[in-house]
Amino acid sequence: MRICIVAEGCYPYVVGGVSSWINSMINVFPKVEFVVLAIIADRSQSGRFQYELPENVSAVYEAYLDDYDWNAEKRRRKVRLTREQYRAMRSVILNYRVEWPVLFDLFQQDISIDDLLMGEDFLRIVEEVYDRQYPQIAFSDFLWTMRSIYLPLFLIMNTDIPEADLYHCVATGYAGVLGSMAKYRYNCGLLISEHGIYTREREEEILKANWVGGVYKNIWIEQFRKMSMLAYEYADMVTSLYGHARELQIELGCLPEKTVITPNGIRVENFADLPGKLPEDEGFINIGAVLRVTPIKDVKTMIRAFSYAKRTVPNLKLWIMGPCDEDPEYAQECFDLVEILELQDVVFTGRINVKEYLGRMDFTILTSISEGQPLTILESYAAGLPTIATSVGNCRELIYGEEGDTCGKAGILTHIMNVQELADAMISLAQSDELRREMGQNGYQRAHRYFRIEQMQQKYREIYQSFTQESLE
Repeated sequence: MRICIVAEGCYPYVVGGVSSWINSMINVFPKVEFVVLAIIADRSQSGRFQYELPENVSAVYEAYLDDYDWNAEKRRRKVRLTREQYRAMRSVILNYRVEWPVLFDLFQQDISIDDLLMGEDFLRIVEEVYDRQYPQIAFSDFLWTMRSIYLPLFLIMNTDIPEADLYHCVATGYAGVLGSMAKYRYNCGLLISEHGIYTREREEEILKANWVGGVYKNIWIEQFRKMSMLAYEYADMVTSLYGHARELQIELGCLPEKTVITPNGIRVENFADLPGKLPEDEGFINIGAVLRVTPIKDVKTMIRAFSYAKRTVPNLKLWIMGPCDEDPEYAQECFDLVEILELQDVVFTGRINVKEYLGRMDFTILTSISEGQPLTILESYAAGLPTIATSVGNCRELIYGEEGDTCGKAGILTHIMNVQELADAMISLAQSDELRREMGQNGYQRAHRYFRIEQMQQKYREIYQSFTQESLE
């Protein structure tokens, strides 16, 4: 069996989170051949892997969201759309019932995306959209915005897709488009796994973004929504990490009978005998934040909350553990904030092996404004540490437990971007050894009962097996 993992903006170029999950999944099926179809921004990122690829990964293919007509010697042909192709192009831009098969066939030809976007057919369709819905704004701005919106979609549909027996897309969005095209082209299986709900995450990002304003926010949001609907329509099965995420998938248009809940899993035993505190830790209450220093993790709010908590508990020390190079501008703003607040005892470690540091921590913290089911919380529990987390994704259930879970409270939940609640939570855990021990033990029991890698492995073995007659052993 050959499985193609389709991933956007993560594995094998970015560490942590979904990338760690993909790497773990590939490793637990050593007898299965995997190929990776990775969606990245442009060719400047090509080949910059952050993971040593497992032996059962036979190839990595790339798709680009921003590109140009690469081969100057072999000029891609210009295209004048047929009546059927024009109707299909019109359907996707006007948000009618999209005629995806016609578009798949069109973009799998050797055509120039630049010439198509600059051509008469695209212009006529955009003019129709403009006259119907947006005559109050400047047409030139609208036209160039529409070109920027459809460039990545058209480039993705123009991608050469490797053949496989099953396509496992680790999101909807552009990955779901590629997976849907593969199913149409090869009549293969299509599995979609959402760690967060792609449509909702992109909607949150667009609403907060400064680079897009006015009616253009709605146009971008609708673009992501239609891609997710395509993935839900073509998928044979759609997984989510927890119950509420499944409810959102159904709300967004996925058929209930396609949906399956597949919780994350970790190797709990790997966190059993971690190195403990060092002499330099004596006297400190160490708070560990395992994350990428990016806006979605809201590190600035964490730093502000820490500055307030440290006034009450002076021996607090904050360890921000993870890469700072994904968004250098935001990372610099975090460094500057520490200086402006004249904070002591804030350490940015950069990329690390979390197991070398986690045993030194007293508790962990996650201040994200969006999450799925964070592996960092499960790793914290496996190490016997309680956690502070914002009420996003599955964090509430991880801390309090799902229905029927009797393990007990394993941390403190706060609202997003709430400095005071986060500071109070830090103070509460810092001031009570007994509370930390009790919550840490509860978390350990929860991870051991419900989130072991063996449970996740068995679930996906059953799912993969449902797509093939071959043995996966």
